[in-house]
Amino acid sequence: MNAKIVLLPGDGIGPEVIAEAVKVMNAVAELYGHSFEFDEELIGGAAIDATGDPLPDRTLAACKEADGALMGAVGGPKWSDPSAPVRPEQGLLGIRQGLGLYANLRPVHVYPALIEASPVRPDRLAGVDLLVVRELTGGIYFGPRREGTDEALDTMVYSAPEIRRIATVAFAAAAARRGKVTLVDKANVLATSRLWRRVVREVAAGYAGVELEEMLVDAAAMALIRNPAAFDVILTANMFGDILTDEASMLAGSLGMLPSASFGEGKIGVYEPVHGSAPDIAGRGLANPIGAILSAAMLLRHSLGLADEARAVEGAVEEVLAQGARTPDIARPGAKRVGTGEMGDLIVDALQRRKDA
Repeated sequence: MNAKIVLLPGDGIGPEVIAEAVKVMNAVAELYGHSFEFDEELIGGAAIDATGDPLPDRTLAACKEADGALMGAVGGPKWSDPSAPVRPEQGLLGIRQGLGLYANLRPVHVYPALIEASPVRPDRLAGVDLLVVRELTGGIYFGPRREGTDEALDTMVYSAPEIRRIATVAFAAAAARRGKVTLVDKANVLATSRLWRRVVREVAAGYAGVELEEMLVDAAAMALIRNPAAFDVILTANMFGDILTDEASMLAGSLGMLPSASFGEGKIGVYEPVHGSAPDIAGRGLANPIGAILSAAMLLRHSLGLADEARAVEGAVEEVLAQGARTPDIARPGAKRVGTGEMGDLIVDALQRRKDA
């Protein structure tokens, strides 16, 4: 297969982890007979510095022509003034709107080798394998807003078609998994959440084999820690999904472990680790590249249709973790500590062994 991949390294540790994901993808290309062309473009703070725009027109155009995009992270102290008219985060919101990326998939898998890295009790982590389906282009992040000296307004707006299309993604995913969707909302307070319930129930009627559970977001936040294995697919609105997936990262041991994929109506998918730019460790070789590498595996599976190759990457990650290698964020005392580049090298070596086996 020949494929064109846009790289959006961004800021902070973004370039470091994306470099390791590219290293793994190049190994996949060599081992499985593919050709991946990489085109690096600007986003976030790096784009502001170079062009004054957190999402240059060239970046968006390149993404529209590509088979997939792999993104690192944006932001940092240099651009942290929330009152600034131009901010790195606007690049994220802009690419989601520009590409129509309304569905964000965030899998949370607890590796047996990393149970000790989680602050959650080991007995509560057995069997945890859940998927958060987050609506990505609506809600309070995109609604009408006003900001004044003494008063500010952010508005959560959703339409039935927006809810229906993301609910369909969640139910289709659950039908291929364990057959359960948990709708997380705040329907006891919010009118938008009550609309979510009505529309999601309509969608659920078309999936006879999938159970629908409804849960308020505060109860869901507690249940994610108390009984996380009870969740299969979590369906939720933009802001709730943003918060809950950061919480769920603690099940896996670190934000550095989690990948994500964002899809829309077109062919393009944008894949990125869930973590932020972590400017405090940028350039020090301490970042965990696994979230970015697993995001590349999702790109292989969902945008390129290379399911065997994706499974090989995921298996290589699990093998390396089982052998005890740990970046600092997931290392306990006495663990075999490795840096960003060494973790990528170990995963490439494991890929080679799996191919030779």
